[in-house]
Amino acid sequence: MFQWRIEKNFISGNIVNRFSEYRIMWILVLFDLPTETKKDRKAYADFRKNLQRDGFTMFQFSIYVRHCASSENAAVHIKRVKSFLPEYGKVGIMCITDKQFANIELFYGRKVVNVNTPGQQLELF
Repeated sequence: MFQWRIEKNFISGNIVNRFSEYRIMWILVLFDLPTETKKDRKAYADFRKNLQRDGFTMFQFSIYVRHCASSENAAVHIKRVKSFLPEYGKVGIMCITDKQFANIELFYGRKVVNVNTPGQQLELF
């Protein structure tokens, strides 16, 4: 399910399995697509549906996120997103660590809101 890193605990000298916040990755897909014609709207809807089929969750209206167990897994999903890019519009793909994602501060007006991360996706080997 997750990648584990073995570290030596210097206080007790024991080897401990520890979840690495720096190995786990989040992919953010940011896009601004035209919606002027019927063809543009269809391309926009198809792009969003393909993101959702690949396990992405809407973070904001034009920002979708996906949790990945490793950078290798993230590379697979980035390649997949590139394969269904629409003909027109702007799309950005950003990859950040789980530690960086945890530092996101969200606000609704002036009220601070806790980050509601999408559910964990189980991976079968």
